[in-house]
Amino acid sequence: MWVLSATKPFIRFQFHSLRQWHLTLPFLLMANQTTTTALSASYSTGSPVHAPLKRVGTHNGSFHCDEALGCFMIRLTNKFNNAEIVRSRDPQVLEGLDAVLDVGGVYDPARDRYDHHQKGFEEVFGHGFSTKLSSAGLVYKHFGKEIIAKELKVDEEHKDVHHIYLAVYKSFMEAIDAIDNGINQYDTDQPPKYVNNTHLSSRVGRLNLDWTDPDQSPQKENEAFQRAMALAGSEFLDSVRFHVNSWLPARSIVKETLAARQTVDPSGEILVLNKFCPWKLHLFELEAELKIDPPVKYVLYQDERSKQWRVQAVSVSPDRFESRKPLPSQWRGLRDDELSKEASIPGCVFVHMSGFIGGNQTFDGALALARAALKM
Repeated sequence: MWVLSATKPFIRFQFHSLRQWHLTLPFLLMANQTTTTALSASYSTGSPVHAPLKRVGTHNGSFHCDEALGCFMIRLTNKFNNAEIVRSRDPQVLEGLDAVLDVGGVYDPARDRYDHHQKGFEEVFGHGFSTKLSSAGLVYKHFGKEIIAKELKVDEEHKDVHHIYLAVYKSFMEAIDAIDNGINQYDTDQPPKYVNNTHLSSRVGRLNLDWTDPDQSPQKENEAFQRAMALAGSEFLDSVRFHVNSWLPARSIVKETLAARQTVDPSGEILVLNKFCPWKLHLFELEAELKIDPPVKYVLYQDERSKQWRVQAVSVSPDRFESRKPLPSQWRGLRDDELSKEASIPGCVFVHMSGFIGGNQTFDGALALARAALKM
C-alpha cells in the first residue's frame, strides 16, 4: 500500500510495506545537469535538514518495467534507502551518481552499475535459470536476499531466504527479464493464438505519455515514471509477501504430506492434504528434489466451504492443463447418483468434463475414487 503526498520541491511517496517496515522515499527526478549541480551545491552547506542522500540514476525518456522496478527495489536496501532518483542520459551526470540502472553501458556491481544493453552482456540469475537479466533482474540478483531477509526478519543466510529468493525470481522476476530482453515464452515459429497485454510489463508501458498528450514535458514524464515505480513496486512486494506468508508454509505441508504418501495408498501415487494449501508448484519441485518415482497422480483435500472432499488429478507440468492421469472418461460429466452408480462408489458429487477434478461427500469416498482411477 502506498500513499502519495505532493510537496515541493520533492514528490514524496510513503510505502507501507514489508510488514512493519515503513519507508518514506523522496523522489527527486532530474532530467538535466543544471538541477543536479544546484542540488549538489545545497549539500555543501552541511545543513542537517538537507543531509546528503544517495542518488540512483536511470535514463529519462520512455520507460519500461525493468528500470521502474529496479529503482523501486534498490531503495528497499540499507545502502540506498531513501535514495533520490536522477533521470538522465548525460554521461557526466551519471558518472557522479551512487548507482546507475539501465543506462550507461556498464555492468559493474562493485560500483553499483547495472546496465544490460552493452555488447557482450550475457549475465543470468544462475541457480539453473538461463534468461538474460534486465536491470531489474540485476538489482534483484544482488539485493533480493536482503529485501527478503527483512521481510522474514532473519539473517540473509537463513535457508528460508534462499527458497523464497529463487521462488520470487521464478514466478515474478524472470518474466520481466525475458520480456525486456525480447525473449519468447515458447520456442515456436507459429503466431500466438491470442494477444496478452495484461501482464505487468504491458501495464507499466501504458503509463508512458501518450503521443496525443499536448504536455510532453520532462515534469509530466517524471510523474508518469513515479506511477510506474509504484505499480511495479507494489506488485513486487505483493509477490514477496505471498511467498513469505503463504508459499513457504505450504511448502512445509506438502513436504510432510509427500513423506507420508505411502500410508495413504501403497502405490505412493495419492497425496492427502489434511489442510488445503497451494500445493502444485511445491509438488513438482519436491518430486524432483526428492527423486520421487512414480510421481503423484491425485491429490485429495477438503473443500472448506462445502466440507466435501475433492480428488484433483496432477497436471503434467505446472503450466499445462493436461493431467498425468485424468479421472476416467466414463465418469466425466456425471453427477450425484448417476456418478455413484457408474463408479460403484457411494456419495459421489461430480467429475469435471475434462477429468481433472472430482468430488465425494466423504474422505473415504474420495480415496475410493482415486484408488479406482489408478487402476483404470
